[in-house]
Amino acid sequence: MFEIVLYQPEIPPNAGNVIRLAANTGTRLHLVGPISFRLDERSLRRAGLDYAELAVVEVHADWASCMQRLVGRRIFALTTRATRGYAEERYVPGDAFLFGPESRGLPADLLAALPPERRLRLPMLQGNRSLNLSNAVAVVVYEAWRQADFSGAECAPG
Repeated sequence: MFEIVLYQPEIPPNAGNVIRLAANTGTRLHLVGPISFRLDERSLRRAGLDYAELAVVEVHADWASCMQRLVGRRIFALTTRATRGYAEERYVPGDAFLFGPESRGLPADLLAALPPERRLRLPMLQGNRSLNLSNAVAVVVYEAWRQADFSGAECAPG
């Protein structure tokens, strides 16, 4: 339905939590390398690898190979450097949500390659740096899924 892209993720428990989120929402997860941890690390396994058989996870060596896989999809980059809020967009199934590494966010050249209207941010109180990666992913995925009337959910609100 939707695509989650973690660009060069750094923290295994965050990736594990996103695997669990992907399994529970029917989204496909793309991990873009280089990845700074092994996918079989204990902390990743504890957070989400027990959901791995329920999630669709694709690993890409680099951004170019991930982009080839996402051809034709709208890509939205989530960044604290955007001015447009994530809730202002109308999402459609197939949209992809791109998140950067926890310590530094998405690189400026990657952001510059996307149209300004595809760069989004989550609201936060002034003076704060960012939300936890897996929390930010959950906020965006659930908003997109809500807009799709929670298609496929066991007990969709309604």
